[in-house]
Amino acid sequence: MTRALLIVDVQNDFTEHGALAVAGGDDVASGVSALLADHAADYGVIVASRDWHDPDSDNGGHISGQPDYVDTWPAHCIAETEGAAYDPLLDTTAITHHVRKGQGIPAYSMFEGVTDGGERTAEILAAHGVTDADVVGIATDHCVRASALDAIAHGIRVRVLTDLVAGVAEESSEAALAELAHAGAELSGAGR
Repeated sequence: MTRALLIVDVQNDFTEHGALAVAGGDDVASGVSALLADHAADYGVIVASRDWHDPDSDNGGHISGQPDYVDTWPAHCIAETEGAAYDPLLDTTAITHHVRKGQGIPAYSMFEGVTDGGERTAEILAAHGVTDADVVGIATDHCVRASALDAIAHGIRVRVLTDLVAGVAEESSEAALAELAHAGAELSGAGR
């Protein structure tokens, strides 16, 4: 059994002072760093994703000057900007693979992304024989939800570490966690 850690979009634009700030984002970043400090060796592979949107583009209608905050969003995580960078409270030392998603298109799941070398998340996990994955990151009700559902669809047993996720809204985050549990994910605190 090989376990992966999937770190979803712990980026400046999704933490407290970003373009799409999520309350608790900095706490997620520091909490994931603490998890890695104590448990990085528990994981056969550690994959982190980032939104990485093209500049001067609506990225397939994903970015809008008049966002509806459902399907369209204000400019965020533009490639090579500070907003697209990992939150400084996230220690990236132990991360084995960095995936960028949303390059010119809407993309919520880290499984839609690609590494600089052209590898997709599913390929990375398969190559390392991953059977189980812990999922952490931002936002519970959007990219964490989509990434965890895709992991389940790829036959991976998923555990969402509920104290290491932060969502846009309480109601939609609770609905996302309920959906994930119904799909077969285990909901657990990070403490083991």
